[in-house]
Amino acid sequence: MKNIRRPAADHGTDPINPLGYAVSMRDKSVMQMVETALKQKQVLLAYQPIMHAQAPEKVAFYEALLRLTDETGRIIPAKDFIREIEATELGRIMDCIALEKGLRTLARQPDLRLSINMSARSIGYPRWMRTLKQGLQRNVTVAERLILEITESSAMTVPELVISFMSEIQAKGVSFALDDFGAGYTSFSYLRDFYFDIIKIDGQFIRGIAQNPDNQVLTSALKAIADQFDMLTVAEFVENAEDAAFLAKMGIDCLQGYYFAAPTVRPVWERSQEDERRA
Repeated sequence: MKNIRRPAADHGTDPINPLGYAVSMRDKSVMQMVETALKQKQVLLAYQPIMHAQAPEKVAFYEALLRLTDETGRIIPAKDFIREIEATELGRIMDCIALEKGLRTLARQPDLRLSINMSARSIGYPRWMRTLKQGLQRNVTVAERLILEITESSAMTVPELVISFMSEIQAKGVSFALDDFGAGYTSFSYLRDFYFDIIKIDGQFIRGIAQNPDNQVLTSALKAIADQFDMLTVAEFVENAEDAAFLAKMGIDCLQGYYFAAPTVRPVWERSQEDERRA
């Protein structure tokens, strides 16, 4: 019988992928940070104004953005943890906390209009749905002042569920914003059915737009789509006066970015109340 040569056994010579290991450890570290913040109730909202493009001194509405604080008191923005937790139970809990805090703010500030971020995955999460329905029932003015903001990538995970949910909640007076529009996730066939009230044009098309002909063409195309579906347009990441003026001239409805204000955990209405108490 002919001897068959077998390949030599690999005695542990296949090393751990360094990049995969680093990503795994980073994700684990982020999860631990979020879990600690939740246990110690170190979760808060920062508020950033969205301005009227034709009257940039006037606020159209505010966006509520999740923040954590660590043991040193450092404020950690959502971009540093949201991707790692978005598809997990922690992501659902963070959505619940953001909604709970946002609804309380709306109840306390009767003149405020506020957008609150959510994941499409939270639609089927009982605590989140219960929080939303109770908040709308508790204060009859909240619905018309609440905007629920969903990213393109999240909406496209379960588009049929999002469409059904939006139809139900819009009937109660709540508005919906599609965040990161143009980032490449949304099928135009679905966009026709979503009926978003607001489109937020992804910041990659907005930065430096006054000097970038490619971004000018792309943003104009995205605006034309929004206009066709009767959606309000918001340009994200507006960082200088030249871009703000260009976008206003283009006909974009609202502007958001550091040129106007950074997100703050001490919004103007809280500062006003503190000043009144000191007086």
